[in-house]
Amino acid sequence: MPETSANIFPSELLPVIFGNMDENIKKIEKAFNVNIINRSGKLLVSGDNAELAREVIHKLVQKAENGVDIDETTINYIIDSINDGTIDQVNTKGTYSDIVALTAAGKAIRAKTIGQKEYIETIQKQTIVFGVGPAGTGKTYLAMAMAITAFKRGEVGRIILTRPAIEAGEKLGFLPGDLQQKVDPYLRPLYDALYEIMGPETFQRNMEKGAIEVAPLAYMRGRTLDNSFIVLDEAQNTTPEQMKMFLTRLGINSKIVVTGDITQIDLPDKATSGLKEVINILNDVEGIGICMLTNKDVVRHALVQRIIKAYEKLESKQQYKEKKKIKLKQASKSGAKGR
Repeated sequence: MPETSANIFPSELLPVIFGNMDENIKKIEKAFNVNIINRSGKLLVSGDNAELAREVIHKLVQKAENGVDIDETTINYIIDSINDGTIDQVNTKGTYSDIVALTAAGKAIRAKTIGQKEYIETIQKQTIVFGVGPAGTGKTYLAMAMAITAFKRGEVGRIILTRPAIEAGEKLGFLPGDLQQKVDPYLRPLYDALYEIMGPETFQRNMEKGAIEVAPLAYMRGRTLDNSFIVLDEAQNTTPEQMKMFLTRLGINSKIVVTGDITQIDLPDKATSGLKEVINILNDVEGIGICMLTNKDVVRHALVQRIIKAYEKLESKQQYKEKKKIKLKQASKSGAKGR
């Protein structure tokens, strides 16, 4: 059985690499079907995939040396990067050097994954960008950070954030307050991000001046949005008509970022998602960028990654069954015609 070794220095990093009850090493062993043994500060790795496991360990050591927390999310990301051949692009400092924005508390917002880095670069280059991916990949948060940065630099005169309030319908009539107060609960995630990045006072001051607008998608109809950075969130819940209406609001010196997760469509009666459709329609249009983030880019709790993978596995099985049914029907029809 092939065996290789990985020297780990300084030795105080070993507990960090191994994790509580050796959980990190066990995860690597399971992922590559190898055995890892610690012998006086030297890790002996045995198994057919020993080289791959050793590469994961080296990346973890580099991250630990740079002060990055070695948690399940970090390990999953490196293992996935080994498997899809992008390990050389993994940043061992945990985040990429370019700061997107600073929060009100002074915390730097940076890309944490390759996918996030490409997403940010696409927003910088293109006029309209679609950020599509599962929950926890930072689609909306990074888009809003980019919007706030552009606003602070004077690149745009206002920020417009919008969402389709599809849950509204008849339920709005039962909520207290005027129309804005009725739709505010659906826009709350956008407010939360603004508070964190700008601070409540700065946010409120700019809201009062009209420099920041947070409104449901219906408010966009009939407008031309000039000199603005516009973010459409939860776009998977738009209809094709709503998506076309929104995109054609684009005015002079403006940028649009559309975010959504096509696996979480809440439209009634199995209606077509505007986001799902527009990705195919505008795929090759100049000035438009499409970024497909994956569960690899999830930066929330590691359990979120596992939940997403479980659903993807289920959906793959369902798609396989559907394709099998279609083939059986086609074969049955062909057989009937041949008789």
